[in-house]
Amino acid sequence: MKKTSSTDWKRLEAMPDDEIDTSDIPELDDDFFDQAELHLPVKKPVTIRLDSDVLEWFKGQGQGYQTHINSLLRKYMEARQSR
Repeated sequence: MKKTSSTDWKRLEAMPDDEIDTSDIPELDDDFFDQAELHLPVKKPVTIRLDSDVLEWFKGQGQGYQTHINSLLRKYMEARQSR
């Protein structure tokens, strides 16, 4: 995981399964898994011209800046599609 989790993993790991509240999670039956499909996004390398200050700002945000740029572009794309 890239970000630090606030979950107490040791306490959770030590907890017996029957003490974990899963009442808000629907059961997944065999029919679900028979119909399930895995869709992974296909990433393509591209060359893009960005203003140097924009690129430096994103790089300054730390590791994963390209993923962050992609996420922002996706949100913009989805907002434009819903018009």
